[in-house]
Amino acid sequence: MKKEFKVIKKETMYPGFFNLDLYQVQHTLFAGGWGDVLTRELFQRGNCVAVLLYDPDADKLVIIEQFRMGPVGQPDKQEQAWLLEIVAGAIEEGETAEEVAYRESEEEAGCTVKEMHLINEFYTSPGGTSERISLFYGRIKADEVGGIHGLDEENEDILVSTVSFDEAYAMIEEGRIESAIPMIAIQWLALNKHKLPG
Repeated sequence: MKKEFKVIKKETMYPGFFNLDLYQVQHTLFAGGWGDVLTRELFQRGNCVAVLLYDPDADKLVIIEQFRMGPVGQPDKQEQAWLLEIVAGAIEEGETAEEVAYRESEEEAGCTVKEMHLINEFYTSPGGTSERISLFYGRIKADEVGGIHGLDEENEDILVSTVSFDEAYAMIEEGRIESAIPMIAIQWLALNKHKLPG
C-alpha cells in the first residue's frame, strides 16, 4: 500500500513568535482508498536542538531552570512555571543542528563543549506541532559550570547548576523534572553512560 496525503488548503491563522496554520488535508487509508478531508491546526514551532551536557569523569550533568509558558496554561501552577530542563534552542536559517548545539551550550549554560555527538532525532508532539528535536550529548568539565546565563536581548534568565547522575534520575522519579526532553536525555544516559569514554 502506498501512503500519500494531499494538502487541500493551508491558511496562516496567526503569525507571531510561532505560527498557527489551518490545514485541510486528506490521506490514504490502511484498508485502501482515501479518507475524509480533515481540518487540523498545526503549530509551526520550527526545528530545535537539545543538549545533554555531561561530564563522564565527575558523573555530573547540567540542569538549567527557567520560566516557561506551557505551565501558565495550567490552573494553580505559579511555582511550576519554572521548569528543570537541559539546554535547548531553535535552529535558525543557515545553521546546522550541531552549530546550534554548540551555540546554545555557550549562551544558556556558559559551557565549552569538548565533544558533541548526536543521540537521536524525534518529534516532540506530532499530533499538533511541527517541532522536531535533534538531541545531542556534549562532553564538558562540570567544575567550570554554574551561575545565571542567557541572552538579555532574548529576555533569558537561566539558572545553571550541575547535579550528579543519581540526583538527576531521582528528579525524574520524584516528578521534579516535568519536561519530556530532559527525561528522554537522562534515560538515554542511564542506558549508555557505561559506554562513554571516561
